[in-house]
Amino acid sequence: MRGALRREVVGTVAVLADASDFALMRRRYRTFAFDDHPEYLRQVEALLKSLAVRQLHTTLALFDPEDFAAYCTQHALDPDSALSRSRYTAEITDLGVTLPYAGEPLDSLLPELIDTAVRRATWEYATALLTGIGQCAECGEDIGRAALDRASHLLTRLLEAAGPGRHHVVCSVHAPEERLLAVLHADGDSPPDSLVDAAEGAQFVAVMAIAIALGRPGGLVLRTSTAGAPDRLHGWRLQKSGLIPLTEGEVFSAYCTDATTGEPLSPEPGVEYRAGFDIAADTPDSHH
Repeated sequence: MRGALRREVVGTVAVLADASDFALMRRRYRTFAFDDHPEYLRQVEALLKSLAVRQLHTTLALFDPEDFAAYCTQHALDPDSALSRSRYTAEITDLGVTLPYAGEPLDSLLPELIDTAVRRATWEYATALLTGIGQCAECGEDIGRAALDRASHLLTRLLEAAGPGRHHVVCSVHAPEERLLAVLHADGDSPPDSLVDAAEGAQFVAVMAIAIALGRPGGLVLRTSTAGAPDRLHGWRLQKSGLIPLTEGEVFSAYCTDATTGEPLSPEPGVEYRAGFDIAADTPDSHH
């Protein structure tokens, strides 16, 4: 009976995926008993596998030392305690990002977990900025909401115009405090209601809306892959008025220039650099 009950119990394992976060925990807390990050990750993976063998449902979460410290302060807990770390881990299923564990190698699951966390943090930051803009002094319309609607419409028109193929879209916007990056994957051969992942789409639209609502500089690049043909690259400037197509030369220059040094890079084999196509003509405009 007790064994049957154990199989009904769900659990969460919080992992310090980043070596610097691991080092921070070592410096701060005497009761944190681990001293080698690679070995720590191996032990985490062994624990996950043992739980899977026992057919226990387990989710994997990221352990954030700074968030943990703030959590302990908020709840008047001693942070140098395994019990406090366990309580924090139990609650981040609601507060943070988790993935179900199904026996995958940890080194393949961690990048997905980190990417999910970054995507969520970007979405939260972008939506907070949009919410804080407020209403238009002239018409009373919520500027952030209007920018989200316009960004969503622009993205829909872009993917419609892109046609069949596997699409990889990247949006970069210089927000007031940091550079925001959003990535979207879309299958042009899928039905419209399953074209994109909902979470990816929400984050992507929020980042686009920052450029539209605040007039911040940004850009968007579309890469389309189809069987038996070279990949096609298109690019646009993202401005308050919408998506302004780049010329073929501008797309080539953007891809074949090192963003850090400014030095030229060799063109990627099997890729066609093309001008952006016009998708803004039939999109609703905003006076904000």
